[in-house]
Amino acid sequence: MPPHARPGSPLWMVFALALALGLEPTWASGLRPAQGSDPGPTSGPGSSRIAPQAPADQGAAAPTEASATAESQRAFADMRFGLFVHWGVYSLLGSGEWVMENQRIPSAVYEKLPGSFNPTQFDPAEWVALARAAGMRYITITSKHHDGFAMFDSKVSDYDIVDRTPYGRDVLKALADECRRQGVKLFFYYSQLDWHHPDYFPRGRTGRSAERPEAGQFARYIDYMNAQLTELLTSYGDVAGIWFDGMWDQPDADWQLEGTYALIHRLQPRALVGSNHHHWPFPGEDFQMFEKDLPGANTAGFNQTRISELPLETCETINTSWGFNLRDQSYKSTRDLVQQLVRAAGMNANFLLNVGPMPNGRIQPEFVDRLREIGGWLTKHGEAIYGTRGGPVPPRPWGVTTQKGHTVYVHVLDWPSADPLWVPVAQRVERARYLGNGAPVAVKAVDGGVLLPPTPEAARDAFDTIIALELSR
Repeated sequence: MPPHARPGSPLWMVFALALALGLEPTWASGLRPAQGSDPGPTSGPGSSRIAPQAPADQGAAAPTEASATAESQRAFADMRFGLFVHWGVYSLLGSGEWVMENQRIPSAVYEKLPGSFNPTQFDPAEWVALARAAGMRYITITSKHHDGFAMFDSKVSDYDIVDRTPYGRDVLKALADECRRQGVKLFFYYSQLDWHHPDYFPRGRTGRSAERPEAGQFARYIDYMNAQLTELLTSYGDVAGIWFDGMWDQPDADWQLEGTYALIHRLQPRALVGSNHHHWPFPGEDFQMFEKDLPGANTAGFNQTRISELPLETCETINTSWGFNLRDQSYKSTRDLVQQLVRAAGMNANFLLNVGPMPNGRIQPEFVDRLREIGGWLTKHGEAIYGTRGGPVPPRPWGVTTQKGHTVYVHVLDWPSADPLWVPVAQRVERARYLGNGAPVAVKAVDGGVLLPPTPEAARDAFDTIIALELSR
């Protein structure tokens, strides 16, 4: 039994369930290498039977559909901050969303998990209220992850939360209803990769230990996927978009993206499509995403470094795991998270911050505390984030800029020295002020921009000192 596991405690219950299923808890063998992000292709573009799109070409959509997409893209970029939710039956094992793959659990064994999934403390109103308190404008939640288990009431499969769990209720329906009530947009994450479905064949890079029959028809799997997407797009009201993941498992397979994307846009013309395939965007995709990296960076080792003209989004974890992980105590500070949000906005990208709820349906307090602290900061400084675009000054070691109309917001995250800070702006600065308290800033015009006087250390914001420059019209 792991340390601190006492009968009746949440850790004890996870341990007992793992033993009952004949699984090896991660604490019994030491932590496995972090699967902090889904692995993508390490080199070369995947064909997917259609060519990647040029950044300026949004496809030959009908004018009404194109205008609806453009309006949704503008609204998406305006929101700037969203909540990512990775939740599924894998949370029972407390080892992240990749536990089925990492512990080589056969599909027939993994199928025992839903029978113990009973999140009676799930409160959609509390989740949405927390997102709003954090200053988040949208939620993206896993409808089906790589394990193939649907967190909604699917009619084309009984491998879902309504048919296979004692809870027996559709959590996505409850969340969608609450998002509408509280005015929060909802995106559905959907994994194209499936470790459970028999027709996901031939196998890709992962899921080879699921012990499924070595046979299947991939085209039939695509039909199944499109049928589930149709359910999500016709039974849950307005859906802001579909967030795909997993195509990297078989980048050269016939994914029939053109047909799937057309289906989504036909059923919900205002819904956006994005895919975490780590390639240049394909035709029909409406935003470009980056996993655990800012746009253009590739510290994760699998991200596309070219940046398209589409709206951008970067996703990140609060600790190092996407799904609930009992052993992962590597929490990022609120300061780090706020600065990541600011840097994303300065690079013209949204910031999608993840939580992995516990199997009882609650969000762990370490996440809640940080989200509320971020929300407190945004209450005072949101003007420089929401509705902005990347500013005229490219990212610098000291920080970034954002812009809204004729106002440029200079985000100084790290004062380089006690010397004045040179900011290269082309237009004349009419007025400058600290965003935090409105106090005026005496800027000095110089060739190619302005000099900002160093802010006394005691007057600097703990996360981001913001100076608003109002430019001549």
